[in-house]
Amino acid sequence: MTITIRDLRTFKADGRRFAMLTAYDHPTARILDDAGVPVLLVGDSVGRNHLGYPNELPVTMEDILHHTKAVVRGAPHAMVVADMPFMSYQASVEEGVRNAGRLIKEGGAHAIKLEGPQFELVHRLTDIGIPAMAHVGLTPQAVLGLGGYRVQGRGETGEQVREHARQLEKAGAFAIVLEAMPSDLGTEITQELQIPTIGIGAGAGTDGQVLVINDLLGLNDQVPKLAKKYADVRSVIREAAEAYIRDVADGGFPDADHSYS
Repeated sequence: MTITIRDLRTFKADGRRFAMLTAYDHPTARILDDAGVPVLLVGDSVGRNHLGYPNELPVTMEDILHHTKAVVRGAPHAMVVADMPFMSYQASVEEGVRNAGRLIKEGGAHAIKLEGPQFELVHRLTDIGIPAMAHVGLTPQAVLGLGGYRVQGRGETGEQVREHARQLEKAGAFAIVLEAMPSDLGTEITQELQIPTIGIGAGAGTDGQVLVINDLLGLNDQVPKLAKKYADVRSVIREAAEAYIRDVADGGFPDADHSYS
């Protein structure tokens, strides 16, 4: 059975911490689904981690739709959440509703995620039956306005982050991502809210954790402080490619076992 928003509520009520990972393609989604990852996020992080963009801002609706369809086809059990890309919802609530609907109807996503204090849009989406995951703290789509990828919620701004989380829950968000904030703030928000919190750089006190798959696998040159590298797949791929180059150069591939008689 597919994981639903009710399952995430149950996880929180039972004190069961859960994992979320980004996925951008069909084969990765199949592997992660088989591994039992309950929530897969088709993040706008696809821009930096898959498409070669310098940040998340150039990612389009068509990009997210394309990758969401691929992930949905590979993940029959996980909840698939599709990110709303930059300027797909900021101009008006109506445009946000229309684009969220596309991610559900065309992309096959089970829910959408959007950044910032989008209270009215979250309320509208909830009213028409589109589950909305909120996102506060460091919001990558605001990277230019923030002056870079910087920790949020320190000092007096912590209360603003906390209030945004409260209002997003009140508007109907079924879960909320807490990114790059002091650990104590992440814990306090988690304890105050009834909906599940999913942390990334928000300490160990959240209900769940999310990582970018490229960071987890060690595919990127560098891993940010808020992430952990669980494997060095970059080196594995390079070593395999180098071995193939050598085999081709010295005639070792293809051999009889890999040729037709």
